[in-house]
Formats: sequence, structure tokens, C-alpha cells
Amino acid sequence: MTEALVATMPEIMDGKSSSNTAGKPIRCRAAIARKPQEPLVIEEVIVAAPKPREVRIKIICTSLCHSDINYWKLERPPAIFPRILGHEAIGVVESIGEGVHEVVEGDSVIPMFLPDCGECADCLSKKSNLCSKYPFHCTPWVGRDETSRFTDINGETLYHFLHVSSFTEYTVVEIARVIKVDPAIPANRACLLSCGVSTGVGAAWKAANVEIGTTVAIFGLGAIGLAVAEGARLCGAKRIIGIDVNQDKFEIGKKFGVTDFVNPRNIGDKTVSQVIIEMTDGGADYCFECVGLTSLVHEAYDASRKGWGKTVMLGVDQPESMLTLSSFGLLEGGKSLTGSLFGGLKPKSDIPVLIKRYMDKELQLDLFVTHEVEFDDINKAFDLLLEGKSLRCVIWMKK
Repeated sequence: MTEALVATMPEIMDGKSSSNTAGKPIRCRAAIARKPQEPLVIEEVIVAAPKPREVRIKIICTSLCHSDINYWKLERPPAIFPRILGHEAIGVVESIGEGVHEVVEGDSVIPMFLPDCGECADCLSKKSNLCSKYPFHCTPWVGRDETSRFTDINGETLYHFLHVSSFTEYTVVEIARVIKVDPAIPANRACLLSCGVSTGVGAAWKAANVEIGTTVAIFGLGAIGLAVAEGARLCGAKRIIGIDVNQDKFEIGKKFGVTDFVNPRNIGDKTVSQVIIEMTDGGADYCFECVGLTSLVHEAYDASRKGWGKTVMLGVDQPESMLTLSSFGLLEGGKSLTGSLFGGLKPKSDIPVLIKRYMDKELQLDLFVTHEVEFDDINKAFDLLLEGKSLRCVIWMKK
């Protein structure tokens, strides 16, 4: 486990902006995925100036998420290469495009895959975090004009990833996907809040609204599942049951509040849902599917308590995967099943809350960072995650 660095964003940047490069292309280094499942290649690239309502960000550090791995592995659409992956990051505003007034050069910011325009009906409502002005989709472009801000030194277009593309020293992001944050938070902790940790904590806090004294069952104790446990702990859940085929995950999970553990390989002929129902005398109040398997969504739903059980789906299965539920069982059971993107969090209002809870020593971000590497060693981060040795590996552009 790495120790948290105390260097804050102002210390890293020394308070300097980059107005001399504003409005001009920047030449920098990026880690490019040129072919699926092949090591990333660090090359020099050209990053265009931001267009209206866009921000160019100098990335300080980034972290590797399973979504990066999944898209790196893909060999069919929505896969597209060459591409600059990465979407968990923190950086400093280098320059802004026309019409940007929310941030200025030198501001510490977190780029987000999920937009929060603050203007549409969805963003103004407490009921949704799905912006209708900038609908979420896995485009290889930035901006509504569907163009790239990246080219290699030969002029070839490099594609974006999840509107962020943080495996580069500079990137361009729409202002609706940029959050100004307190520069006092260590950069190697703030970057985790762009996706996985926030998704899990938010799922317990916002999507499920876990109540004090309740029972939670979490299917899959990867980083997101552990973040759900952390969120449930913060919400005051009395019992948190972790389900995973890796027995070692129980000891790890205990640090995040997991009280009980079920290994599907050690329960004989019973299903996981049967075991959970027996353990809880009727089913868990809240169930979370954090792997991305349709079969586990069914198990999680079956494991939730009749009458008020709530199941939240966080894992991403194949696009063609289908759920099949009994219509009578749905009616009779009185349970609910919902999907949740980014845990139901509204990025621009909820991420600052999580930052404060970390700074107040409530949210255990430090425990998620198991490794840190320099940018030149980014492929080591991939190896660690693929080998199951890492929760989150932070990648420093320059230490």
C-alpha cells in the first residue's frame, strides 16, 4: 500500500498558468492504444487549442479503471483505434475556449465522463444525473461537432475516450465535464473520484439511499464493489455482505466495512441468493451488482428482500445481454431493480462533497490506492490490474 503524498496541486504547479500557449497547439507526450490488447505506446502528439465551451487541461496524474481495460481489449465496435484511453484524472487548466467562465487558467479541475451542464431539466432536477443537453454515449470524439483534438506527429487522427482521454500530458474536455475542485486535496487521491470510487460510494449514498441499520449485499468486491461497501459504511449499514470468488477479498473488504463474506465456490448446490436469504432471514435490504454479468443481476435481485428490497446494477455487461424477469414475480415481490450510471451522483455538486468527506478523514480514499507508477511505466499499471494485484494504480505524469 502506498502512502498518501501531501503535495497539493498548487505545490505541484507552483501556481503558474500557461498563457503563453493559449490558443496554440501543444506538442506533448501521450500513451496511445494503437491495437487492441497490445501495450500502449508513448509518442509525441499534437493537442489542438480548445474550441468554444472547451477547456485544455494539463494532466497531473491519472488512474487506471477496468473500463479502460475493457475498451483496450475490444476488437469490435464500439472499439476504435488508435485511441488515447484514460478517464480518471486531475489536472490544471492550461487554457480555455471562448465562452468558458466557470474556470480560469491555473484552476485545479477533475475531468468527468459524465456531463453536468447545470441548465437542462435533468441537471436541474434532483431525480436524475443524466444530462439531456449532452447525452452520454461512448463517442470517440470530443464536442458536439464530433471531431478530435488529437493528432500524432504524422497528422493521423487519434480518437478520444469517454470524453476525457487522460493518458496524455494535455487533453481537451467540454466545460460541462469539468469540475473545479479544492487544490488542497492530494492529486493522487482526487483522480480516483472521476469514476470508480465515486460510482460505488454514490450507489450506496444516492442511488440506493442506504438507511442506518440495514443489510447490504455486494456482488463483486473489485474497486467499485469495495467503494459500495465504503458508501454503505458511511451511510450506517449494520451488515455488509461481500460476495466474491476470491477468498482474499474478505480481508480487504473488512477495511471498508464488510462484515460477512460468501464465496460462491464454497456453498455447494445452493445459489448465492439462497444463501443470502438464509443469512438475512428473508433477503438483503439492498443488493448491488458490481461485476457486469446478467446472471449476477438475477441473483442479486433474487437475494433482495420481498416488499422493499432494492437492487442496483453497476456492472457493464455486453450490449446484447438481456435480463429475463417473471412478470408475476415482479408484481408479487414488490421489489425494485434499477441501473445506475456514476452511482446517481451529480458531478459538480456531489464530487466536492466527497472531497470534503475525504479531507475530514471520513472517506477512505487512501485504501484504494495500492500502487503508483510514473507515466513511462503505464503498461505496468495494466499488468497489475490484469493480474488482480491492484485496486487502483495512480499514474504520475511528472513527480
